[in-house]
Amino acid sequence: MSEQPLNPTTAPAPEAAAEAATVTGSPTGSTAADATAPAGPAADEAAALRAASFERARRLRQEPRFPGGPAADPAGSHHERRIRSFQPRRSRVTTGQQDALERLWPKWGLDIDGKRVLDLADLFDGLPVVLEIGFGMGEATAQMAADDPGTGILAVDVHTPGQGNLLGLADRAGSTNVRVANGDAVILLREMLPPASLDGLRVYFPDPWPKARHHKRRLIQPEFLDLVAPVLKPGAVIHCATDWEPYAEQMLEVLTAHPRYENTAADGGYAPRPAFRPLTRFEGQGLDKGHVVHDLLFARV
Repeated sequence: MSEQPLNPTTAPAPEAAAEAATVTGSPTGSTAADATAPAGPAADEAAALRAASFERARRLRQEPRFPGGPAADPAGSHHERRIRSFQPRRSRVTTGQQDALERLWPKWGLDIDGKRVLDLADLFDGLPVVLEIGFGMGEATAQMAADDPGTGILAVDVHTPGQGNLLGLADRAGSTNVRVANGDAVILLREMLPPASLDGLRVYFPDPWPKARHHKRRLIQPEFLDLVAPVLKPGAVIHCATDWEPYAEQMLEVLTAHPRYENTAADGGYAPRPAFRPLTRFEGQGLDKGHVVHDLLFARV
C-alpha cells in the first residue's frame, strides 16, 4: 500500500487550472473550436451535452464496482491533495473474490471516509487491535488472524481483488477477528482512530519507490511516524519488513531518530523475523533470488 506521507503538493494556479480545463475538455473550460462556434441555442445545447457526459463519467468513477461493496473513492474530494505512497490499481476480480465482497463486505468491511471516529472495542468485540497497512492478496494477514484469534486485525488496502481475497480466506478459516478497510491509511489514522487505541502497527513490504525522485512517496517518513504515535498505546510495536536494502536503511534511520519510538533489538539494528509473521510466497521468491529481508520492531515510548 498504501501507501502515505503527508507532504502537501502545490495546487495549480487559477490560470493553470483554466488551461488544464481547456485541454481536457472540461465543461468549465472552452476549446479552440468553441471559440469559433456560433453562439445561440445550438451552442448551448452542445455545451449542456458535454457537461452531462462529463458528469456521467465522474459518477461512474466514484461508483463501487460491487453494490454494497468498497467505494471507489471513499473519502471523496473534500480531503487535501498531497503526495501519496500508493497507486490505486484495478485488476480483474475473480468469481470467488466477488462472492466474498458481496457476502462479507457489509459485515467485515468499511470505507475510510474520514467522517466518523471508529469504536474499535465495538468493531472487534473488545479484542486488542493492530493495524496492518498494505496486505496485498491477504494470505499473510489471514494466517496471522487464524494463528492469533485473540488479536483483532484492521487491514487497510485499496486493491479490490486483495480485499475480496482476504475476506474469503478469513471466512474459510473461520476467523472473525479481521476487518478490511478500504482507502487511505493517513485519513484513517488522522481522523478515524481515537488516541491510544492501537496495540500495534504492521507495514510489510511496502512499495520501496526505488527511484530517487520518488523517495518522498515512501510510507515510513518522520511525518508519518508523528501521525501514528498518538493512536498507539504506550509499548505498542511498529513492525516493518522489507526486502529492499536502501529502504530498510532509511526505515532504521528514521525510526531510530524519532523520540517516540525505541528499537526493541538489543544491538540497535534489525530484528530477527518474529514467528508470528508468516513467510509469504512473495518473500520466498525474493529469498530464492538472493534478497535479504529486514524486520524492524520499534516500541512506542
